[in-house]
Amino acid sequence: MRPCAAATRDIAAGFTMFSAAMPNDEPARALVIILITVAILLVAIILLRPRIARADALKEGDIAPPITTQMVTGDQVAPFSLADYRGKKVILYFYPKDDTPGCTKEACAFRDGFARFQSAGLTVLGCSVDSSDAHRAFIKKYSLPFPLLLDPDRKIATNYGAANGIPILGLDKRITYVIDEDGRILKVYPNVDPSQHATQILADMPPTPTVTATPTAKATPAASDDDNSSNSSDDNDDMKDDDSPKD
Repeated sequence: MRPCAAATRDIAAGFTMFSAAMPNDEPARALVIILITVAILLVAIILLRPRIARADALKEGDIAPPITTQMVTGDQVAPFSLADYRGKKVILYFYPKDDTPGCTKEACAFRDGFARFQSAGLTVLGCSVDSSDAHRAFIKKYSLPFPLLLDPDRKIATNYGAANGIPILGLDKRITYVIDEDGRILKVYPNVDPSQHATQILADMPPTPTVTATPTAKATPAASDDDNSSNSSDDNDDMKDDDSPKD
């Protein structure tokens, strides 16, 4: 309460000094009074508004909270459940708002590296509080090849510690989780550089093991029946020569 009262006193004092210096122009004076009153009210609302509790970010090793919602892929909206992705690595990234400069850089970086994410066995999912129409427009404008999740009640963002990253606007903060095949948090990225983030994730992921084929020994071809019979005839002839009487 003390900071709010001090700020209000300072604004009121400034208003008094400004009013004294103003010329005696009633319309202009009334306009200034209205503007300063609005400014005082805004400061009071911001300082006195109840603080919205922010959930803590998840930690590596935590079980990823379940997600059941809808996702936008292309221009289609379909049901989504995180449980359906068990057995796969999932990148779940939260961002404040569709089609804003930082969020566009981040989404396009995921788009440009999408083939590499697929090769590494990583599924990319974005999530924000935007509407399905906003997601569709964002996907179409930048040709995003991955789904964007709907979170109208901020339940997903709250469970993952991403809600109210920008309290005045009610937008999510920028944070990314990598979820492993068993549904646990493998990696957390709380400080995201939108333009470099996708590259950073790829660099942090262990390389996909390659299976090397072992050479097989060539089988020795079996002797044919004709060869066996020929060899038997030769042996019989040798035996006859040995048994014949010698001079």
